[in-house]
Amino acid sequence: MPTPALRPACAALAAAVSLALALTACGGTTKKSVADDDAGAHASHAKADPHAPTKKGLTVAFLPKQVNNPYFTVADKGGEQALKQLGSSYKEVGPNSATDTSGQVSYVNTLTQQQVDGIAVSAQDPGALCTALKQAMKNGIKVVTYDSDTNTGCRDVFVSQAGAEALGRSQVQLLGRQLGYKGEIAILSAAQTATNQNTWIGFMKDELKKPRYKDMKLVTTAYGNDDAQQSFQQTQGLLQEHPRLAGIISPTTVGIKAAAQYLSGSKYKGKVRLTGLGTPDDMRRYVKNGTVDAFELWDPAKLGALAAHASVALSSGQITGRRGETFEAGSLGTFTLGDKGVIDLGAPTVFDRDNIDRYRF
Repeated sequence: MPTPALRPACAALAAAVSLALALTACGGTTKKSVADDDAGAHASHAKADPHAPTKKGLTVAFLPKQVNNPYFTVADKGGEQALKQLGSSYKEVGPNSATDTSGQVSYVNTLTQQQVDGIAVSAQDPGALCTALKQAMKNGIKVVTYDSDTNTGCRDVFVSQAGAEALGRSQVQLLGRQLGYKGEIAILSAAQTATNQNTWIGFMKDELKKPRYKDMKLVTTAYGNDDAQQSFQQTQGLLQEHPRLAGIISPTTVGIKAAAQYLSGSKYKGKVRLTGLGTPDDMRRYVKNGTVDAFELWDPAKLGALAAHASVALSSGQITGRRGETFEAGSLGTFTLGDKGVIDLGAPTVFDRDNIDRYRF
């Protein structure tokens, strides 16, 4: 409940937020708006001080693409633990559907009204959140994207799970080795607008242009919208429409699990190869029963923890989001910001029958 002295300010903020919502609902994406979104969030002349003391008592909100998604549950728990160690508070909000973009916008506006110190968000769409996130930044809130980025100017930094190029190419390399570099393949992705998925897929297609893949052909890309049932049905549809399909890449934890579930109970088990990005706990049974040979992923708990550290470093003035700035992230080590404020977590880990029991997440 705001005090009488704060009510005018809150009313003004609510009006601004309402205007932002209206603009988001009514406005289309134009070339100019995209250019503005990519112009960079760092128009101020603030300078980073890597030796500035780490602030305590901050509140950082995690806004995943979808709450109760096993992947984001692990990632956000990593953020919660890191914030506790840093002496700050954690909260998580988010939509129940990975395609509820308007829901994500509403949550950003609510967090702005609540005046949290930082928002760590995995964007369902690169441009749809921009108006709301820019309003948050104007109100002094530090914005970190993790897992899936917005347009560059709509956040302070992006914590990338690994280099996008490495992730895209390595999934093709994994499947290529399993197929002997021959056969028709398909991709089972999440949402059509998911920035990270589309970036990886772009590198997958580029990797497939290399001579060693001359006998591998990408026949289609399907979208399961990070919904288990849709992904299961899309897998079934792929195999019906492409009877010569030899392999599937699913760069989404929901998609690869659903595809493995379908394959393991079908005549295609052991015949159609499946790889992509999954969690060891989700995929353990399918590796052990012979449905999947190998897949990969980063540690999502570390991704969430790094997002938390980056948010606190921004609030503390240790970084501003510019290339070349560095900050300490506890046991994760020291990180340097790359081009456009991107922070890479590191190389992905490949999981197979020999090592999967060493990982529990």
